[in-house]
Amino acid sequence: MAASSNSSLSGSSVSSDAEEYQPPIWKSYLYQLQQEAPRPKRIICPREVENRPKYYGREFHGIISREQADEILAGVEGAYILRESQRQPGCYTLALRFGNQTLNYRLFYDGKHFVGEKRFESIHDLVTDGLITLYIETKASEYISKMTTNPIYEHIGYATLLREKVSRRLSRTKNESRKASVTSEENTPVEKITSLVRRAALTQNDNHFNYEKAHNFKVHTFRGPHWCEYCANFMWGLIAQGVRCSDCGLNVHKQCSKYVPNDCQPDLKRIKRVYCCDLTTLVKAHNTQRPMVVDSCIREIEARGLKSEGLYRVSGFTEHIEDVKMAFDRDGDKADISASIYPDINIIAGALKLYFRDLPIPVITYDTYSKFIEAAKIANPDERLEAIHEVLMLLPAAHYETLRYLMIHLKKVTLHEKENFMNAENLGIVFGPTLMRPPEDSTLTTLNDMRYQKLIVQILIENEDVLF
Repeated sequence: MAASSNSSLSGSSVSSDAEEYQPPIWKSYLYQLQQEAPRPKRIICPREVENRPKYYGREFHGIISREQADEILAGVEGAYILRESQRQPGCYTLALRFGNQTLNYRLFYDGKHFVGEKRFESIHDLVTDGLITLYIETKASEYISKMTTNPIYEHIGYATLLREKVSRRLSRTKNESRKASVTSEENTPVEKITSLVRRAALTQNDNHFNYEKAHNFKVHTFRGPHWCEYCANFMWGLIAQGVRCSDCGLNVHKQCSKYVPNDCQPDLKRIKRVYCCDLTTLVKAHNTQRPMVVDSCIREIEARGLKSEGLYRVSGFTEHIEDVKMAFDRDGDKADISASIYPDINIIAGALKLYFRDLPIPVITYDTYSKFIEAAKIANPDERLEAIHEVLMLLPAAHYETLRYLMIHLKKVTLHEKENFMNAENLGIVFGPTLMRPPEDSTLTTLNDMRYQKLIVQILIENEDVLF
């Protein structure tokens, strides 16, 4: 993101095509303050200090008092030394001159230097970052506290013209389910627009599944100037200036991340694998109602395996199941799982079960697990069914849709019970622990709940037409 962009928040400068789109003017006040911040000045100890830690340089002055440190640094803004505590030998302090006073910070080292959350390769970098932060927070504390009050993230009118131009090049084939009404999108090149505008264009244009998804923010170090895509302000500091969503690439201040809506639109280029990927993340990245693994495997099983004896109970060869997993991770929906490659349908069934087991959040989520178990314990069949239906409504949309589709499939499996010997109870035994796991990793809880897990899946299969 460049600070020198000339377009405005109103959208009047949006170009004729997405590839030529220029971001709005970013707010440069904090960037200017960073440029004005004091520069670090290392004060070297004039004598050789015995027992100086090997990870400190000549800025280490040995055991001296706060008063002595204050005398050494007096009058030199940004000057710093390191000292060993008189009261606690073996503990080290950074003494830093800022705002006409000497500030003392307890200093730590674990392979990198730190006084707080951030870790630095050198003391010089730590001091540089500290001076920037101190200067900006001193000069602009009130400004920073109000950064989130009028964010550009909520004023996405400037993306309107872009959306209209992109929309002309999109396919609009509608697929409806009870939980989502969506259209599918072609691979339109929108590479050069920011993730903010990408979110606006895709969300408002109704080209992605309307599944709510929280951003997957992680602390990030930005190389070169970067601006927050929520408040449009500069992300100050030397390292770890903000957070980036690892699924869609949205860059925001850590404090701004608390206000960003759950509207993440994952970028397929950022999704490195299919298995072990969060279910909602995967479907939004591929713009599908359900994980394509589920669709592909069920399609293959229904084409040639519904009458297979012991379907889902009989295991396929583990190495072949791993091959299928690798094929999906590598090729996505282009993975070839046909009979010519995998003649044993149990391999495909095993790959489907493995996908569900590998989910970081099970299809029946941790948040709803205990509610499902409590519903299963209700003695009255009608009340139990009603309770299960109520809990189903609490599932995230992508989880609900995946479970619904799987239960329709498993109901088809039971219709061939004479050939495959798999009724709803047998499938409940297989899929209970596959689709739902207790939040706490407790063997005892799992054992105690197994009969209820089985019962839940059995009821879902037998009553799929009523419950979904």
